[in-house]
Amino acid sequence: MRVLIAEQDHATYARLLREAAPELEVLTSGDSAELASQAPRCEVWLGQPDLLASLLRQGHKPEWVQSTWAGITPLLAEGLPRDYRLTRAVGIFGQVMAEYMLTYMLGHEREVLSRLVSQVERRWDDRPGRSLEGRKVLIVGTGDIGQRVAEFLVPFGVTVYGVASSAREQAPFVEVAGLAELPRLVAQVDYVINLLPDTPATHDLYDAALFKCFRPSALFINAGRGVAVVDADLVEALKEGHLAGAVIDVCRQEPLPQRHPFWTAWGLLLTGHSSAPTSPAAMVRLFVENTGAYAAGQGLRGEVDFARGY
Repeated sequence: MRVLIAEQDHATYARLLREAAPELEVLTSGDSAELASQAPRCEVWLGQPDLLASLLRQGHKPEWVQSTWAGITPLLAEGLPRDYRLTRAVGIFGQVMAEYMLTYMLGHEREVLSRLVSQVERRWDDRPGRSLEGRKVLIVGTGDIGQRVAEFLVPFGVTVYGVASSAREQAPFVEVAGLAELPRLVAQVDYVINLLPDTPATHDLYDAALFKCFRPSALFINAGRGVAVVDADLVEALKEGHLAGAVIDVCRQEPLPQRHPFWTAWGLLLTGHSSAPTSPAAMVRLFVENTGAYAAGQGLRGEVDFARGY
C-alpha cells in the first residue's frame, strides 16, 4: 500500500509511520507541487483537510483519505468529489479536550483572572474559592469527544446533560436531548460547552434569543466550530449580563481579524484554536489500525457519512 502524507508536520508523520508500519510505502513533501505529482501514485492519503482539499481540487482521486483533524469541513466544500472513503481523527482528543475544559471551568470557579487583577492592584483577595461539585454542565455535541469529556468531568461531582442531533440514552449523561431542546437546557446549567461539528444544522445556533435563556452566572465555552455562534449577539449578551463569561477557542475566521469585537469584549477569553491539538503518535496509531481494516475490506474508525457531514 502506498500512502501520501499531506501534513504541515509531514516529516514527523513519515518517520512515525515508517517505524510503526514498515511494510507501507510512504511518499511526502513540504512542497505543494511535489505533493501534487505524488498524489496520483497513492491510493491512500493521510493529512490535514485543507491540504488534502487542495489536491482534490486539482483532480487527483484517492480511494481512502484519513484526516488528521476531527473536523473535515474543507473536504466538504462544494464541488469537491465524494466518491472515496473518508475518515476523521477519532478517539485521540478526549483527554486533551477534557483538560482544556477543566482548565477554564476550574479557573472560572476559582476566579483566577480577577485574582490576577487583584495582584496587579496589590489588593489582598481573600474571597473563598468555589467548587465544581454540584454544578450542572451541558455538553452540546455528544459524539466521540463529547462522550470522553463527560466521562472526565463526572468524578468532579458535576451532573452532565447533553444535546445531540436527536434524543437518546447515553451514559454518563442524565439526559441527552435533541437540538430543539437547547433553550430549555441552557436555562438549567452552570456551563454550556459547545463541541458541535460544522453542518448546516449547527450554524448560528447561539444567537441573541438563546443567550437570553442562559443563567447570568453561566460560562459558555466554544471548542466546536465558530459558525455555531452569532458573534455580535454573544458580545451583546455579555455586555447585557445574560451570561457570566465566554471562553472562545474557535472563530468564524482564523486568525481573528484585528478589528473583531471579540478582542475587547467584556468577559470573553480567546484561546486561539489551541484546545485539542493532534498528537502525531496517537494519530499514526489510529491510522495503522485503520490500514489493517482497510486492507481487509472492513469498516473504518471515524468513517464519515458525506450526507451528514461527520
